[in-house]
Amino acid sequence: MKGSSSSKTRGLLIILSGPSGVGKGTVRRLVMADKSLNLHYSISMTTREPRNREADGVDYFFVSKEEFEEHIKNNDFLEYASFVNNYYGTPKHYVDSLLEEGKNVFLEIEVQGAMKAMKLYHGVGVTSIFLVPPSLEELEARIRHRRSEADEIIQERLNKARGEMGMKYHYDYCVLNDSVQRAADEIKTIIKSSLKKLKNKSCEK
Repeated sequence: MKGSSSSKTRGLLIILSGPSGVGKGTVRRLVMADKSLNLHYSISMTTREPRNREADGVDYFFVSKEEFEEHIKNNDFLEYASFVNNYYGTPKHYVDSLLEEGKNVFLEIEVQGAMKAMKLYHGVGVTSIFLVPPSLEELEARIRHRRSEADEIIQERLNKARGEMGMKYHYDYCVLNDSVQRAADEIKTIIKSSLKKLKNKSCEK
């Protein structure tokens, strides 16, 4: 992706991904609390029901299957995926407009979607991070602790997670979520380093 033709430096795209239940949302909220990073959360769209404390337009845009499929027909998504009978997608225009404004966009997406996003956006303006659990046993415990899904869906998530763990080598960084605060601090350090590289690259032009 080429930078903006204006004097304003295009923002950094941060892709945070990892298996379901690894704690992406919790870590993301801690990272975004650091206002010095100028982070803007790219809200994904989904057809699944909201979980406890999730709000429409804050955590996700919750829509019907029909509305989501209309967006697919209009090619409105940067990426989208289907999992356990629900769609998840990232509105492309929203991400591009924020980046062009020089804002750093934080994407918290599933592994399947992250692979698509990394094909579209690559180079110095993108940083991809894979969040890993201490173990698959710990991951299962976290998913079951939600108490929001039937056992067959939990098993489907766990089976998918086992396959996704092998995808971590496609990312720029792997961060262990053994402690939410420690993981968030490590990701903030990664983002600061990436922003410095982006600024240096911009100065070379």
